[in-house]
Amino acid sequence: MHAMPLMLGVLACLAVAYRYYSAFLAARVLALDDSRTTPAHTLYDGQNYHPTHRWVLFGHHFAAISGAGPLIGPVLAIQFGYLPGLIWIVVGVCLAGAVQDMLVLGASVRRGGRSLAEIARIEINRTAGATASIAILFVVIIALSGLGVVVVKALGGEQIKLAADTKIRIPSTTAWKPADPEASATLPQRLSIPGESELEFPNGDVLKRSEGFTLIWPAGKPLEQALVNEPNGKTALTLPAGVLQSVPGSSWGTFTIACTIPIALLVGLYMYRLRKGRVFEASLLGAAATIAATVIGNWIPGSAWESWFSLSRGETIWAIAIYGFVASVLPVWLLLCPRDYLSSFLKIGTIGLLVGSVILANPKLEAPAVNEIFAGGGGPYFNGAIFPFCFICIMCGAISGFHALVSSGTTPKMISSEGDIRMIGYGAMLIEGLVGVVALIAAAALPQGDYWAINIDLTRVAQYAEVLEKMGADSDNLGEIERQVGGEALRGRTGGAVTLAVGMSRIFTDATRRVFGDGLDVDGIIKYWYHFAIMFEALFILTTIDTGTRIARFLLQEAWGKFDARFERTNWWFGTIVSTAVVVAAWGGLIATGSIETIWPMFGIANQLLAAIALCVVTTMIINAGKAKYAWLILLPMAFVITTTTTASYQLVTGKFKTDFIDGWATDNFTKCLTSGLNIFFTLFMLICLIIILGNALGTWIEALRRAKHRDLK
Repeated sequence: MHAMPLMLGVLACLAVAYRYYSAFLAARVLALDDSRTTPAHTLYDGQNYHPTHRWVLFGHHFAAISGAGPLIGPVLAIQFGYLPGLIWIVVGVCLAGAVQDMLVLGASVRRGGRSLAEIARIEINRTAGATASIAILFVVIIALSGLGVVVVKALGGEQIKLAADTKIRIPSTTAWKPADPEASATLPQRLSIPGESELEFPNGDVLKRSEGFTLIWPAGKPLEQALVNEPNGKTALTLPAGVLQSVPGSSWGTFTIACTIPIALLVGLYMYRLRKGRVFEASLLGAAATIAATVIGNWIPGSAWESWFSLSRGETIWAIAIYGFVASVLPVWLLLCPRDYLSSFLKIGTIGLLVGSVILANPKLEAPAVNEIFAGGGGPYFNGAIFPFCFICIMCGAISGFHALVSSGTTPKMISSEGDIRMIGYGAMLIEGLVGVVALIAAAALPQGDYWAINIDLTRVAQYAEVLEKMGADSDNLGEIERQVGGEALRGRTGGAVTLAVGMSRIFTDATRRVFGDGLDVDGIIKYWYHFAIMFEALFILTTIDTGTRIARFLLQEAWGKFDARFERTNWWFGTIVSTAVVVAAWGGLIATGSIETIWPMFGIANQLLAAIALCVVTTMIINAGKAKYAWLILLPMAFVITTTTTASYQLVTGKFKTDFIDGWATDNFTKCLTSGLNIFFTLFMLICLIIILGNALGTWIEALRRAKHRDLK
């Protein structure tokens, strides 16, 4: 199967859904009316409530909702094959995700820009509102930590675990000696391994690494005991437990993203102070500066400036925490909105370029339509079957509870006219669905040997070697790709971000060759596209963190406002600073102590349960408004989301989470025990919140229908 027919079919489905289904929702369900005055005008404060041009707000909203989900989820879901994820994204975004986003946005605009929790309190009752408030705040923190982990892995580098008893054979032509064989007895030591070294895994598989790499040797394990001079003249190094491979961060990506902050400040001042209302001029200025920063970033690696932008994992965490705090505290028009608007240029432009490249290059989908080996479970990411885990793995590309928070957070406070709700609420979500599709195609087009070599942890290579051999995916040419992208270490880079960057760079390169011919320098092209893709992913995700932090701050201020009314004033500086600091400390702490493997499953469950809560609240609003005949449009996707999510919750709690907890307890592994225990607690907590809200909503529905019937009889 080739990608072009699928891409054209997806574009047609999305176009039909926007043209007809969103128009029906706008006219019949919400009954949008441009003559109504929106909260951006009636509650204008110049900081959070601010009328915003529809295209600027579209850019902000799309940038805010488009995080790691549509990029990472489809890539990981390839373990089930490409077809289940593709069907779920297209059907889910048209009939569920975009419907949720648009209706929640309309509900919030009609209720003074209030949050989803406040809407639940108004439409259902106080119990539902309080429960939703607690559940939402929890989900926002988990979501921000999940998004932040992906940013850290893309920008701040990472440390990959290597399996114990792995042998590294240094080439015989290399006179290799560690810097200080005795140093590892007291301190961790960094070892530079030259290129063309061989890795022999515990299962006997041998892999030649074309590029050099760096090891972090643990303290207390002397090197001289691990070094052996073999008869063939090679030096062999047998790894003990705890050895890590150090992967440097992306200085190019960090530089470009750092540049978007002063550019956004300039655009905000230009648009709202220097040349008020000149949106087109500001857009050209900002877009040109952003493109220039992206191009200039190509010369940062290897330059004297590289050390300033090549951040460690800890430094990256501090950097995004400081940025999230500042973006949440400053007035929305100054940094948050213009930066997200500028980011949307790069986001939508890159997605458009990728769609065009897929059509032009028409790559073959190397992944199977349905992977029968992992369809019933046993895969490296989700040890479960297609149902329900494909629908949990792919969240934001189809439906996401986090979007309901943006649609009832910053965006409704900036809507200038009700007529903008359809384009911003439904349209932006369709574009996110398209993001999920192109991410899935980019991953599915990779040779299966390369896909699995990147996505299987190096400590688990032996576990999956036999399975991959049966799939015909046990061979790869990743060493050649590592050389082409500039010596980057790609093997074992789990989490999806690196896989997507490699897939995007291959498609972009093939499309470029189709246009300019085969005489181009392939190595130079693919290296550029790979680093561009890494920067794009980090920028794509980071714009969700600033908006998410602001939304969480609103929620916390609403909750604290019940005890001190001053906190409810979102422009009260003391309350703003304290609330933001608490939120940033919470998600920053989770990033520092967690990983994609520990946070993502909990994020997936919590996010989908929040989507069910949002659909429940919207259904209540429709029934209370006397439009019960349209309620089934929301009840059907709500029932599906509840079914998949509760099934996955039960399987995880009684399966993986329980097993990990018991293993952690038996082996005195406090971290494993704590992580699995928190996963169990928070999954059950979200399920209880859903049950409470559904129970209260059901009573409200029955009472509203009874009143409507009584009026009809009269």
